[in-house]
Amino acid sequence: MSRWVTVLAGGVGSRFWPLSTPERPKQLLPLVSGEPLLAETLHRLAPLVPAERTLVITNARLAPAIRALVPSLPAGNVIAEPRAAGTAPALAWAAAEIRRRGDADATMLCVHADWAIADAAGFRDALSRAASAAERHGALVTVGIVPTRPDPGFGYMQPGAPLDDARRVQRFTEKPDRAAAERMVAEGYLWNSGIFAWRVADFLAEVAAHSPEVGPALPLAERGDLAAFFAAVRPISVDHGVLERSARVLLVPGDFGWDDVGTWAALRRVRARDAQGNAVAGDVHLVDARDNVVHAEGGTVVLYGVSDLVVVTRAGLTMVTTVDRAADLKALLDALPATVRDRT
Repeated sequence: MSRWVTVLAGGVGSRFWPLSTPERPKQLLPLVSGEPLLAETLHRLAPLVPAERTLVITNARLAPAIRALVPSLPAGNVIAEPRAAGTAPALAWAAAEIRRRGDADATMLCVHADWAIADAAGFRDALSRAASAAERHGALVTVGIVPTRPDPGFGYMQPGAPLDDARRVQRFTEKPDRAAAERMVAEGYLWNSGIFAWRVADFLAEVAAHSPEVGPALPLAERGDLAAFFAAVRPISVDHGVLERSARVLLVPGDFGWDDVGTWAALRRVRARDAQGNAVAGDVHLVDARDNVVHAEGGTVVLYGVSDLVVVTRAGLTMVTTVDRAADLKALLDALPATVRDRT
């Protein structure tokens, strides 16, 4: 039984403005190391699955840049969605694509392109355990991350009854408030990471049975009509559209330093920090400065006597905010004139 990987690499990542743009979104940025997040993701997966069985799903605008970034990936394995429709249609299309290529018995491993992973070997082990559980039980398997904090920005899963080395999912909870998140962490809930494994045929059967947003369009996917399929589906996530409606969902736990790198402030968790807790990249000089995040691209930044700031420079534009406010850049972008906000 062969295994494939599908990497979801759409989206703009506006929370990393001013570095991110529609042409250079989060997954194409070197936010954790000197390598773009997508390139890191593919290198991390290479020991598990070869390039010829790796699909990258992105939007049409980004497809040329992704093909240039990873020339080892066959050009036809970079699939450009005609419109953003959520993860359920994207993964359904990928499953149908794998089946069309003659691998109907294959197992799909599904990940996102824009994560930081501290323990690559542990990550691959969790994917392998999830794939094995999917193959043994004919299940849709999700990897639940052992939480490091009660973060209200994530979805949570309550582990249910054990089944060999997996657990049934007793309950999904989407982005609880902080008090509920604290209670869930204390009770052993896991983060819903967006890491999945399933056999192609099992997943497509569950989409057909449970997702009226996507299921009726599956014949178009089976025929390879990309434009018609994405025109016919209704946007929905795979969590809401399939997993929360299916009785065939299992989870396996994972603890490998996963971080979704959702905001500039997250870089304090995933980048190497100096003795004063600063996470920096570029030409940066710090004096009596603590717990700052600085990303200098094409310039020099000097900080003196400040703490808990986020400073980002690129192409003659500098953005300064606090670590606490870095999660709310949408309000900033809405308030800026287009001449500043859309500068490339």
